[in-house]
Amino acid sequence: MIILRRLRIPSKTVTLIYDVTAAQFSTQTSNSAPSSAKFDDLINAAGRQGDFAAVRDLLSQRLTFGCLNTANTFKFIATGTASIDDLLRNLAALDDWFTRKHAHDALVAQLARLHRADEALRVAVAMAQRSYGATPVTFEPIVNALAKRKEMDACWRAIDAMRACGVRPSPAVYHYVLTGYCFVGDVASAADTVEKMEAEGMEIVAETYDALVLGACRAGRVEVAVAVVRKAVESGVRALFSTYTHIIGEMVRRGYYEQAAEFVRIFAGKNQKLDAEIYGYLLRREKNRGG
Repeated sequence: MIILRRLRIPSKTVTLIYDVTAAQFSTQTSNSAPSSAKFDDLINAAGRQGDFAAVRDLLSQRLTFGCLNTANTFKFIATGTASIDDLLRNLAALDDWFTRKHAHDALVAQLARLHRADEALRVAVAMAQRSYGATPVTFEPIVNALAKRKEMDACWRAIDAMRACGVRPSPAVYHYVLTGYCFVGDVASAADTVEKMEAEGMEIVAETYDALVLGACRAGRVEVAVAVVRKAVESGVRALFSTYTHIIGEMVRRGYYEQAAEFVRIFAGKNQKLDAEIYGYLLRREKNRGG
């Protein structure tokens, strides 16, 4: 209790900030009105000085002006000198549930962007354990960052941690994993991921098929990519423009020019605008080849 009382003592730094911010807000001018960017600057300045009480109070104050957290809110932790544990103790002292939840979400996302996945996962799990409102959105930046780095085993560990916390993985989480497999051309693992999505009752949408097509093309399996598009169309899913360009681009790259034109003709006729974009893309690729 002593620690909590100490944490709730307003920072002298932030008291001055309150006065300045309120004065600026009262002028109602575009240059002086509080903004998310200005609050981010103040929070990062306080964070770099290790004044986490000021960080905590600014996080509360910014919402009264409708200034939500951004990707820059916890930028100061990139210096490596900030103590995450000290910061977390102050975030835990935030009175408002919404403010506390979104502050933790923003911190998780920042840690993930900095490739500090273990710390990000620790914060996300703590959120769930302390009932701070952890949701799939909390964990998504972690899985996304790991998938971009092609750390697929780590992606599944993060998903297992979600489940252990009682948080059901979202379609977005699976799409990040799927895209990660597809970028390395691991079609088999991508297909297994889709099966897991279906087993959980998730709808297979256009983005899912797009990732599968990308993976097949990366693996040099153009015929598999075409089969995936056919399945999407037969399932009533309207394939994305990028889905067609993955296949056309790979066919042209391999010198399958006639097959690319035939592919476009076969799947044309369902969306006039999309047809025009696809034909235009094919013509541009053909023109570049001729040049």
